[in-house]
Amino acid sequence: MVPRPTQWDALGGTVALTERSRIIVAPQSRTRTAMPSGQQELPGPARQTTHQLATQLQSEVEQVSGLRLTVTSAPVEPRRGDIRLRLTDDPDLGAEGYRFDSSDAISVDAATTHGLYYGTRTLLQTLRADSGHRDVPRARSTDRPTQRMRMVHLDAGRKYWTMGYLENLVRRMGDHKLNTLFLHLSESEGFRLYSPRFPGLADPDHSYSRADIEHLKTFAARHHVQVMPGLEIPGHATAISKTFDIGFGSGENPCTGAHTHSHLTPDWIIDMTSEKAVETTKAIVDEFTRWFDAPLFSIGAEEVPGRLGDCPRVKEFLADDPEVSTLGDLLNRYINTLDDVVTKNGKRTAVYNGSEHMDAPQQTVHGPVVFITWEGTGSEPAIPGHDEIAIGPFYVTPNNYHNLYPNESWMYDTWAPSTAPDMLGSSVMNWADYNFWAEDGYFEQHMAMPRAILADRTWNGSSTPGSVAGFRALVTRLGDPPGVRPAPEKPRVDDGRPSHHWTFDEASYPSGWTYASRPPQTIMAEDIAGGLPGTSYIINNPELVDDGVRGQAFRFDHDRDGVGFGGLDVAEPWTVSTWVRLTERTGDQVLLSSESGALKLQQYGTGKVGFTRYGDADHSFDYTLPLARWVQLTWVAEPGRTTLYADGTRVGTIDASVPLPMRSIGTPKVSLRGDLDEVVTWDEALTAGQVRGRFAAYRR
Repeated sequence: MVPRPTQWDALGGTVALTERSRIIVAPQSRTRTAMPSGQQELPGPARQTTHQLATQLQSEVEQVSGLRLTVTSAPVEPRRGDIRLRLTDDPDLGAEGYRFDSSDAISVDAATTHGLYYGTRTLLQTLRADSGHRDVPRARSTDRPTQRMRMVHLDAGRKYWTMGYLENLVRRMGDHKLNTLFLHLSESEGFRLYSPRFPGLADPDHSYSRADIEHLKTFAARHHVQVMPGLEIPGHATAISKTFDIGFGSGENPCTGAHTHSHLTPDWIIDMTSEKAVETTKAIVDEFTRWFDAPLFSIGAEEVPGRLGDCPRVKEFLADDPEVSTLGDLLNRYINTLDDVVTKNGKRTAVYNGSEHMDAPQQTVHGPVVFITWEGTGSEPAIPGHDEIAIGPFYVTPNNYHNLYPNESWMYDTWAPSTAPDMLGSSVMNWADYNFWAEDGYFEQHMAMPRAILADRTWNGSSTPGSVAGFRALVTRLGDPPGVRPAPEKPRVDDGRPSHHWTFDEASYPSGWTYASRPPQTIMAEDIAGGLPGTSYIINNPELVDDGVRGQAFRFDHDRDGVGFGGLDVAEPWTVSTWVRLTERTGDQVLLSSESGALKLQQYGTGKVGFTRYGDADHSFDYTLPLARWVQLTWVAEPGRTTLYADGTRVGTIDASVPLPMRSIGTPKVSLRGDLDEVVTWDEALTAGQVRGRFAAYRR
């Protein structure tokens, strides 16, 4: 099972579900959600009654076993093969623990329906693991989590996630006994909550309405997942500051680029010295704390640049206000001001750590504020006087600049979740930097296994019994829980039209995204054929130049230059065409890449055009790109066969192929040297005549 029960006593043999099996709800439990001993601040109150859980279990058992069991709350004695759900006032079980007994009838007892739900997840996993999906191993178990908060964080400020993906994620989280979905809903690049109270702040087509949030909360409650919201203020806030003209770059005597991080504008930070800015952000926090019912509400409050204290506007304000003497004081008072709003609405404030490093002799962050700590190993609390949630070692930031992925072996074999009373829990963190428009599935493929490992370790903190490879195999074998809908398949474009076309001409970010950097950082590569724009990174950006094959082009001159797309690889057949003008030769130059393979402008070891399947083979065509002139390259792949064309003429064919890599231009360490224009993909293998025609069309 995932996660492993904290205690499991096998009794030998199995108990079979049959057509006569029933789901019995103890009559006194039918309309209740919890007993007094199950009340606990975190993870928050259960919102599903025992009867509602029983009818949900009925559907889930049917999906797994094919059996439609009767649900009853009549006062009947369970018989062998029945399932009984019962709330019991047992303080040893806490808010989420349960007792499982399948020695004859299958009994699940808990102090809340949180615990009953988790006991039924154990039941459903045993059914999924059984070849016939009807036999449950005879066992007794008392099972409760090591950490109270077991969290998944999504960067929904930089990236908009579809509701279908969020629902599937909630189902998967519930199956693995993860209880908190932390939606980070604002960033410098976007704001994802749409309220008519704040016109212009969020784009309705790429944000969540009150109705969307109510739907998600209701859906999540059925899977005992709380939806924890997060905003990011005063930093990471360009989308807010530009909407209301309340950034440090606005008004008289503005701060400048010298007072913020090198790649950003001063409007990245909300002006904490401005009464208008403080009142505006108080109103935003007041509005959106009311939308959610989770116990915690995050306001971010991280990465405020120390050099902001050198801004004359800040210096003058500190000199005139007797309550604050440093930038740290100013930030802490701002946190406390917003904490008062959050507290008034019945919740606790959470912030990312960082403010504790700033000199603040006059203002101390309120004691109940929770720190989400991204520094350190997450093994022990690090900020005295505050509850914490550990996130540091668990970052999924799958771009070529940060290139952060959790160390799964370390997580499984070495990391021990802290049981200190002020360590509330741990979280896998997904950040969408420079993958603003990536496919949901691109992130899911990177986060699924770290998420499962975190679920196992935070529920059962004991030493793991096997290898991480064995654990991965177990997760794969169990598969998805009932109700997970297959991700919608992206239809293949096989009628001669391109599936993607990046022109590398200057373009504005699409509606719903804010440009927060200083030129020329994070420039966009517009996709005029498909829905996968890309963006460059914050350092070592390609340069936009005017002498492309058609219009402008991107010029690459550093191995850290790249463009992030965040697309899923495309199975053969496919075609890619691009115009490239190399300016120098290096040991390795990459056009398109993913974790599984790459298209090479210069293959490592040969210097020729080729392609690679990582962990398998490097392939080279008998063609070397010339320097200082435009060449159109076209790869045409069919299963087990790839052909290269240069300027419309066939170069050769190799009896091997790879899925079309769609993660990025370049890799974390290797890009290209030269100019790139007109990258076009097709979900089919173009004929030689079509390739020649494409080349001729450009030459005209």
